[in-house]
Amino acid sequence: MLCMIQWSDFEKVEMRVGTVLQVEAFPKARRSAYKLLVDLGEHGIKRSSAQITDLYEPDTLKGSQVIVVVNFPPKQIADFMSECLVLGVVGDPKGVVLLQPQQAVPNGLRIG
Repeated sequence: MLCMIQWSDFEKVEMRVGTVLQVEAFPKARRSAYKLLVDLGEHGIKRSSAQITDLYEPDTLKGSQVIVVVNFPPKQIADFMSECLVLGVVGDPKGVVLLQPQQAVPNGLRIG
């Protein structure tokens, strides 16, 4: 059963567009992941651990735009502090599919 939320609850989630600047393997993570560096324009550059290795290669991720949640508290993952959550579709047997804008937009724009 779905948990209904109010519009005011949704407004609290800061989802922004950012461009992936750097991608590194993250062998210390429990599940296969990359360390990402994401440019969020005026909101700065944030680090994220993302379990997206099944469908994405570092070369194709670098320079691509992604959607991230920026107002979760930082989370320690192994020896890495993840500062934002990269959003994707979960449950696909092939792996996580990233949420991405269909057209390039300025980094930092809010998702609504």
